[in-house]
Amino acid sequence: MNIELFQTSLKEKGVDLSEKQLSQFETYYNLLVVWNEKMNLTAITEKEEVYLKHFYDSVTAGFYFDFSQDITVCDVGAGAGFPAIPLKIAFPEIKLTVVDSLNKRIGFLQHVVDELGLEEVSLYHDRAETFAHRPEFRQTFDLVTARAVARLSVLSELCLPLVKIGGHFLGMKGANLPEEVRDGEKAVKLLGGKVKDIHSFVLPIEESERNIIVIDKVKETPKKFPRKPGTPNKSPIS
Repeated sequence: MNIELFQTSLKEKGVDLSEKQLSQFETYYNLLVVWNEKMNLTAITEKEEVYLKHFYDSVTAGFYFDFSQDITVCDVGAGAGFPAIPLKIAFPEIKLTVVDSLNKRIGFLQHVVDELGLEEVSLYHDRAETFAHRPEFRQTFDLVTARAVARLSVLSELCLPLVKIGGHFLGMKGANLPEEVRDGEKAVKLLGGKVKDIHSFVLPIEESERNIIVIDKVKETPKKFPRKPGTPNKSPIS
């Protein structure tokens, strides 16, 4: 996906990027490639692939959720910044918090935030399991996002404790989501969530399946969740 197609494809979906925003994406791409030589950020470095599989794919969250509001967003396990940084570039109004367990990645993201001149972005080096027990963050966010390979039952335990009642968790997944939703039904309910929507679509050009699930936070998460670091992955709620 070249830059022109990136711009027009997003515009068709109602996301109209300015020259400044396009320039920020370009700077982000260049930083990603340079830093990727020093540390493992992504296996995808070819420009058109980064624009499709990282940038465009991240912004698809904005097709199914209104990011133009004044909302607090927490991205859990952001890695090289996806979907957090593309969403912040595309929707600069959001107040963004990013959590990642690797301090080197947080260093990279801080450099990106500084170089792009992004405001109202807070970065935290922490495990999601411990971050969600910090009283200043627990059940405070309007929206929590995760673009991850972990199963829905695991993601729900890491993310729903951060969502305030009346807020939402948005999970970005590949294929096989219906099966995960069935398996994760108990976890979602136990953690105070209720599945609102599942959106399925294909990524342009390569036509691979994508799914976005939106879960409403309808009641408080029991205090014991999330469990100790590593436990949600080893023993998912079932």
